Amino acid sequence: MGILFFGTPDFALPSLKGLHDHHEDITEVVTQPDKTGGRGHRMIKPPVKSLAEELGIPCTQPSNIRSEEFISHVRELAPEFVIVVAYGRIIPKEILDIPRRGCINLHASLLPKYRGAAPIQWAIINGEKETGITTMLMDEGLDTGDILLQKPVPIEDSDTGKSLSERLSHPGAELLIETLTGVRENTIRPVPQRGEPSYAPIIKKSDGLIDWNMPASAICNRIRALNPWPGAFTRIRNKTVKILKAEVREGRGAPGVVVKRERHRILISTPEGLVAPLEVQVEGKRPMDIASYLQGQGRDLKVGERTGDTKIV
Repeated sequence: MGILFFGTPDFALPSLKGLHDHHEDITEVVTQPDKTGGRGHRMIKPPVKSLAEELGIPCTQPSNIRSEEFISHVRELAPEFVIVVAYGRIIPKEILDIPRRGCINLHASLLPKYRGAAPIQWAIINGEKETGITTMLMDEGLDTGDILLQKPVPIEDSDTGKSLSERLSHPGAELLIETLTGVRENTIRPVPQRGEPSYAPIIKKSDGLIDWNMPASAICNRIRALNPWPGAFTRIRNKTVKILKAEVREGRGAPGVVVKRERHRILISTPEGLVAPLEVQVEGKRPMDIASYLQGQGRDLKVGERTGDTKIV
């Protein structure tokens, strides 16, 4: 009996901590294997593993959750619930069928909008003013299960992918606990998803390449959404430069051209609006404000210069 918890990144931490603080019986945590990262290529634990160790909860990191060995292990645990919060892999039917009360997923959108791996980023990229969180009963489809509870959350103009993830994760944990209580007390009726679905495919590094043919507002949305990873980037004087923060200004011009250069700012034109970078990161360097960049790496940048590729190939 008890809860078998699947999760990996920071987004899942409030849910795991919330369940623990609510005195739920978490029999085991399942997370992805450690990965190499950083300049020293050292092994890095998933955030959920670190928290599980801190809370004294057994943790396993199977390389293949479809293996008969792992599925047999889950059968032996015989959990009341399987809870999935941003685990990062599709849960097979053999596991979905095991828990007595079902598998519940916490998803960072108002389903059926933004089914898929990156709902937070795509909501910002698409200029949404509202998103939310959903608990649902899992089935074999991609985020297609019946809805249990939902809660809308506004998207602020200043939100990045990281900040919105943090703002969704805490009410998500509360909604998850409310869902478990409602399922146990039989006060929640699962409802099939209604309306036209939209999708949020996994973000790739290439999604960060800035297309200066897009409107400035769309570029700035992408800059916010892809901060911190992979970062929205362009090429300036044969160097890759991430634009970590930017604002839209009035005006227009040829795609990707520096149309204004002052000591503490530059403006880059698009066919619809100007982009004013506020914080950048040159390849191999630390993030810096635009004034520091213009006094250092970008000191020779001139009006009329074209930045980066103007079209994604």
